[in-house]
Amino acid sequence: MAKDTLELIDFIGWTSLRQLHIVGVSMGGMIAQELVCSENIPKSLDAQLPDLKARMFSQSWLEAPDDYGDFPTNGDRFAAMELEKRQDVKGFTDKGFICQAIAAGWHHKSPEQLKDLADKVGRQRIQVLHGSSDNMITVPHGETLARELGEEGGVTKIIVEGRGHVLHLEEHILYQEVLQRMIEKTENLE
Repeated sequence: MAKDTLELIDFIGWTSLRQLHIVGVSMGGMIAQELVCSENIPKSLDAQLPDLKARMFSQSWLEAPDDYGDFPTNGDRFAAMELEKRQDVKGFTDKGFICQAIAAGWHHKSPEQLKDLADKVGRQRIQVLHGSSDNMITVPHGETLARELGEEGGVTKIIVEGRGHVLHLEEHILYQEVLQRMIEKTENLE
């Protein structure tokens, strides 16, 4: 109920500091307490989208005309895709989202595990592709991954300047070309 109230307050535009007087009786008092303590309760999609866009994509790509011509900008295309995804109540569940966030947050491979992985796969078969403007997983993480896998031993590292976290959307042609080159390279290896 506190979440519903927050979304309504956000929709109406009552978002300034100290703009509201919150009063509640009995269960309403409990809801009022939740409202005051609810810094982490998700806001409406309209309130979430700007931050989500900034974390996932480069600003230049978001502002550029839509690559496919259906929307004014790439940012508008992403907003439409996100809205469509979130309206799919069977495919995009809160539980699935939370489990994905936990899995990503807890994921860790030690230097020893990465070395073992590279030994098993072969360093010539590994590629680390990263956007220089990635605000979700910053470039130092990609550089560390490439180094620990064995960049000096043949791991390919590509940092795409000015691009964010979702390279396959921001640079779909480059992404396809890079993958195709890697596939061709690895098919010729023993």
